[in-house]
Amino acid sequence: MPVRQMKESTEQHLVIKTHLLNSVNPVQRAPKTAQNGKGPPQHGPHNAKPQNQTSPQTRNRGRRRGRGGRKSDQGDAFVRPSSRHCTVAHKPVVANQAGVLVASTANGSIKNGCDSGAIEMGFPSSSKCLSFAPRPGFGQVGTKCIVKANHFFAELPDKDLNQYDVTITPEVSSRTVNRDIMAELVRLYKESDLGMRLPAYDGRKSLYTAGELPFAWKEFKITLVDEVDRTSGPKEREYHVVIKFVARANLHHLGQFLAGKRADAPQEALQILDIVLRELSTKRYCPIGRSFFSPDIRRPQRLGEGLESWCGFYQSIRPTQMGLSLNIDMACAAFIEPLPVVEFVGQLLGKDVLSRPLSDSDRVKIKKALRGVKVEVTHRGNVRRKYRVSGLTSQPTRELVFPVDDNSTMKSVVEYFQEMYGFTIQHTHLPCLQVGNQKKANYLPMEACKIVEGQRYTKRLNEKQITALLKVTCQRPRDRENDILQTIQHNAYDQDPYANEFGLKISEKLACVEARILPAPWLKYHENGKEKNCLPQVGQWNMMNKKMINGMTVSRWACINFSRSVQDSVARGFCHELAQMCQVSGMEFNPEPVIPIYNARPEQVEKALKHVYHASMNKTKGKEFELLLVILPDNNGSLYGDLKRICETDLGLISQCCLTKHVFKISKQYLANVSLKINVKMGGRNTVLLDALSCRIPLVSDIPTIIFGADVTHPENGEDSCPSIAAVVASQDWPEVTKYAGLVCAQAHRQELIQDLYKTWHDPVRGTVSGGMIRDLLVSFRKATGQKPLRIIFYRDGVSEGQFYQVLLYELDAIRKACASLEPNYQPPVTFIVVQKRHHTRLFANNHRDKGSTDKSGNILPGTVVDSKICHPTEFDFYLCSHAGIQGTSRPAHYHVLWDENNFTADGIQSLTNNLCYTYARCTRSVSVVPPAYYAHLAAFRARFYTEPDMQENGSTGSGAGHGFKTTRAAGESGVRPLPALKENVKRVMFYC
Repeated sequence: MPVRQMKESTEQHLVIKTHLLNSVNPVQRAPKTAQNGKGPPQHGPHNAKPQNQTSPQTRNRGRRRGRGGRKSDQGDAFVRPSSRHCTVAHKPVVANQAGVLVASTANGSIKNGCDSGAIEMGFPSSSKCLSFAPRPGFGQVGTKCIVKANHFFAELPDKDLNQYDVTITPEVSSRTVNRDIMAELVRLYKESDLGMRLPAYDGRKSLYTAGELPFAWKEFKITLVDEVDRTSGPKEREYHVVIKFVARANLHHLGQFLAGKRADAPQEALQILDIVLRELSTKRYCPIGRSFFSPDIRRPQRLGEGLESWCGFYQSIRPTQMGLSLNIDMACAAFIEPLPVVEFVGQLLGKDVLSRPLSDSDRVKIKKALRGVKVEVTHRGNVRRKYRVSGLTSQPTRELVFPVDDNSTMKSVVEYFQEMYGFTIQHTHLPCLQVGNQKKANYLPMEACKIVEGQRYTKRLNEKQITALLKVTCQRPRDRENDILQTIQHNAYDQDPYANEFGLKISEKLACVEARILPAPWLKYHENGKEKNCLPQVGQWNMMNKKMINGMTVSRWACINFSRSVQDSVARGFCHELAQMCQVSGMEFNPEPVIPIYNARPEQVEKALKHVYHASMNKTKGKEFELLLVILPDNNGSLYGDLKRICETDLGLISQCCLTKHVFKISKQYLANVSLKINVKMGGRNTVLLDALSCRIPLVSDIPTIIFGADVTHPENGEDSCPSIAAVVASQDWPEVTKYAGLVCAQAHRQELIQDLYKTWHDPVRGTVSGGMIRDLLVSFRKATGQKPLRIIFYRDGVSEGQFYQVLLYELDAIRKACASLEPNYQPPVTFIVVQKRHHTRLFANNHRDKGSTDKSGNILPGTVVDSKICHPTEFDFYLCSHAGIQGTSRPAHYHVLWDENNFTADGIQSLTNNLCYTYARCTRSVSVVPPAYYAHLAAFRARFYTEPDMQENGSTGSGAGHGFKTTRAAGESGVRPLPALKENVKRVMFYC
């Protein structure tokens, strides 16, 4: 039996697991269900409770802990007896997939080392001895089919890969210049000193060759001629380049890893092959990250305000079950249009800037847009010298003077350009660009500058620009597939000198992959409706003839109208229709508001909210004011964010906002969707999985199980002082697993690890106090269900592959500590799954003409799952397209099970994840990402509004997103101002929906 190694600790409680893997958690075989849409599955007597069955808590404790069922002295501190109706016989649970030993320290932290010969007791503290969950086998459930993936097989080369260190003196910060230096070196010395080798270069410190160079260390002298000043005499720059042998990459190791014989990926070899395949494209196109862009791939489209779209492609080499795979996908990004600066400014401001003076707000907008942008001068004939804009002058050009000598002799900018270059500045009312160093002011007239081509725009796009960009990127699956195939043919890897040098051969055919279409789950609605159960068709259904399974009551509500174009009669009519829809859908909704509809101006949002709140409380004589309906203008700036912040952190009000365009239109579909949102915000449930009610979900229904979702959202580029926002949600009902409470916190800028999962602090009265989001949500689960969770399933969104180890080590440790702080020896088994949407794998139907294998949009069918060929060679991952496409090409979610103490089968976790996607509260469609992760994303996005507006210059617009965050600095280190606390009544419900 395999045992992983670690150090022993005197603090550790050793827990011995002697269950063999194949005897643990056998797959629960449910009777076959009717899937023809004629009726829900029938449940036989297997659900009856055995007479001699012990309670889930006691029985699991005895089996899992190996302590004969003995409860700790404080066993009842965190759990109360329960008479829940799910009594399916549960299976013993082991703590890790190696199957043998598990331990935690007295405080719940996971301690581990890598000393050989020691006994492993749980979770390693070093990533070097941590292995992720191995694949337990392949899924079998579902209808088998073939899909195509945008992965191209790459034949593993048989040449030695060598790495050399490159030192360039004087040091150069630009990768482009570095590449120019190295290109010149290769041109001069390839056939002599380099021994006919064609090296690949990463633009920084590393050079790679196929086979050794004739030397281990050598210095070269390289001279570059600056073409910019060639008309005024060549300007030569001399560099010294030292190339030094570092290491040889082991391709045998990579071959073993791809064959599944080794668990650790040789990242160096993969990185070298990736750089080799990028070398030619880097010379041809504009490289950004892992993508390449060019205005020649497809004609750029104007996005407005001086921006345009550039199309390109993404390229990455990946280790998969079929061997090395080259992942190619289409890409599109916003670039700054290479316009004369005056024309750019005109587009940016949307007005004629040549005849009108600029306002202060115009200057701020121009300064923000141009700061950091490269421009080239146009007033010096063929000399197109480039500068980076650092600012904008506060004075117009005609008023600008500067010293021309050490005697402080002043000269105007207008005179200088006339005398020096014979250039007459026409538009002297415009400010000048400040370029180069801020200390030494360099002024350039706007009309003498043009924006350099190929600069990606990294700041926030406005709504119109986003819409225009989406039109360009939105491609039907067949068109996207054709473009990908054209890209691979155009790149002609068989003729790529670098690929040939290193012996890399790339297939030009899309990978054909075996897939399965998982069945949609039956959904349960209220018995009072005509349709009590529902089987979704192609990922969607509707609320016709159905009533919410737990419809809530809204007796006391009010409405505020912030839209000047909506008359009182229209607002009343809308509220009446919405109340009726809520009633039809299964809620009890008082048709009359507590007070008449209140009209207010957007700039008086706080005053209006407090007035309505107090007026309503007075009218109801102190009874809880349950719901606030709000009518917003379609373009409402920061109003939405201000409103949510005040309602949820100050007044403790649940609100539902509706835009003016929907108030006038009054569509039944819209009203039905709003009623779904209102019901869950009130604490109700819209629908639940039928299998959940009949206790038929493996590894969820057998013992009390809590499902977490977690996400961190980071501020946009350029917002350097804003904190990141972390959100964690957790199911608060069992066995239904449908209601999710959410908590949010601010943390350090761009920090991906969630800091507040578990924390302790010193209280003068109580001493050391434990807290944190995991602990609070475990306690609220206990309060809501009467039971403590005996299993944890944790879906973590937003983690890149490079952060897997770090996030798992830190966050699993926090979960352990949170559990241990509630009760000694309380360590429920954890399954930790990363959810990724920001990847570039796309799946296409094998035959686009076969209408039975696609949805209306031409995408693969919802429920399509892939866990072979293009997935990881040894680890437990899968791609799941759980939703029906609407437009464009569907992006499957990638789920990677990093840690699995519950011993899920492939079918178990895939079916659970797919089924949960049908429980999303806000619509009657299956969604593309598992709901707990989706809810965490919504909660984190909502929390961006929970701070006072930053009064610094901020040109952002959109639904309250213009709010900045102020950070505080104390004791010499960066601190983050905590978010205002959510009110208790808000915390308990799905306020973020």
